[in-house]
Amino acid sequence: MNPTEYYIPGLSRQTTLASIVSVIIRALTVVMASLLLLTGCKKDPDVAPGGSLMANAGPDQSVQVGQVVTLDGSASTDNQSKPLSYQWTLVRKPAKSNVTLTEPTTFKPTFKSDEVGEYELELAVTSASGKSTDKVLITASAAEPLAISANITVKTNLIDRILNPDLPDYIVTKSIDVNHELSIEPGVVIAFERDVRMNVNDNGGLIIAKGTADKKIKLVGVQKTQAYWVGISLYSGSNANVFEHVEVMNAGSRTIYSTTKSALFLSGGNKAQIALKNCLFSQNEGYGIYVYEGGILREFAQNTFSGNTEAGILLDATNVPKLDAASTFKGGNGRNVVEITSSSIKGNNEVVWTGFADKTPYRINGEFTVNAGWKLNPGVTLEMNRDAVIRINTDGYLIAKGTATEKITFTGADRTPAFWRGIICYSQDSKNTLENAEVSYAGSNSIVSGKKANVAIYGTKAAMSIKNTRISGSGGYGVFVAYGASANTDLTTANTFEANAQTNVLIEK
Repeated sequence: MNPTEYYIPGLSRQTTLASIVSVIIRALTVVMASLLLLTGCKKDPDVAPGGSLMANAGPDQSVQVGQVVTLDGSASTDNQSKPLSYQWTLVRKPAKSNVTLTEPTTFKPTFKSDEVGEYELELAVTSASGKSTDKVLITASAAEPLAISANITVKTNLIDRILNPDLPDYIVTKSIDVNHELSIEPGVVIAFERDVRMNVNDNGGLIIAKGTADKKIKLVGVQKTQAYWVGISLYSGSNANVFEHVEVMNAGSRTIYSTTKSALFLSGGNKAQIALKNCLFSQNEGYGIYVYEGGILREFAQNTFSGNTEAGILLDATNVPKLDAASTFKGGNGRNVVEITSSSIKGNNEVVWTGFADKTPYRINGEFTVNAGWKLNPGVTLEMNRDAVIRINTDGYLIAKGTATEKITFTGADRTPAFWRGIICYSQDSKNTLENAEVSYAGSNSIVSGKKANVAIYGTKAAMSIKNTRISGSGGYGVFVAYGASANTDLTTANTFEANAQTNVLIEK
């Protein structure tokens, strides 16, 4: 008996029921296997779809050489908000560049361009989504300094044009007069050509140069060598004149006044004045500052003098009390002293010389007269130049009271016998005192009445008390007390006398 035949559309009439069932079973088996596979594999929800992470190194930048460049990868994204890690790499830089990145694993690292040219950097951003990179190009160019070749006749403000602090913003090509207000902003570098100078005049001229601790103003030579330009002459009496955080270097190529060289000169006849704070006067031929008698140091604080061929500063007696204890004058100058011209202590108030934290001595040139009260603090040292003399006049007095450990010293600039003339007291004031002091190497020439002495008390009722003081190295007497003058009765026993050429004490009767 033949099998029963069924007709199903789409199948051959010869297809049997068994064949149909077999096909259906195989199809169901495939479907079931697929379902099992699908239900056994769960998608990880922490894996973002491809393309969700995008590094962005920021826009290309054009900068000046010396500028600090801030890169910015903050626009990098992960649309799944996964935490990002950053890594910046310097791919390309100018051949002579030595730059390195600061904090290259942050989204805003920095570097300071140091050469003209292109700096190419790559940012790699990684997250759980993967890794993405981007590049940015920084082009550094050098700005050219502006020339200053004309007098300042209108209000002028000089700005920090070139960010590299080693390059000049301006070059003064010829000597100029400042006849109006000149302001100089922090960070400005002014370079002076060979043998040029700047005169700040008293017919409306003034100078305001205020830098900061991290953006100093620099007044230097085009070539950074000693004695390249002349310096600055200040004739202006304006109380607005000020230098703060200013460096003055490489001056002194020619005399700035009479036979004297200095980086900054204050005229006396015009009563020039200036405030000086946190300034440096260095590597100048001659003095750092010369204040002529009549010039005024309005303020003076925390200034430094180094590498000048003469002393750091030369000034008159009136300005000495303005010098603060914190300023330093011992930075390898030709003479590490505060040098004082032949001048006078004067006025109605007692004048105090405090001395300096670094123990810089005062050095007195020539004739020094005291016409007011003059007090020296313990530890002060006065060095006297050849044949210099101190005269305590009738309207003045001297108080020099040291301590056992901090004596007040009067001595020669050269520590050789009979180098300077000595101290002569005409004053009748009972305050005149030498105590816990040293007076040495005077008596170079007659100080009074043909007498040589370290100390002379001369004139009717002139008086001085001298105790616990060492008096030595005189070219004549240790102490001379003239007829009509007086000293303490224990003068000969209350003091120490050594190596004086004549009698230690001569008292005229």
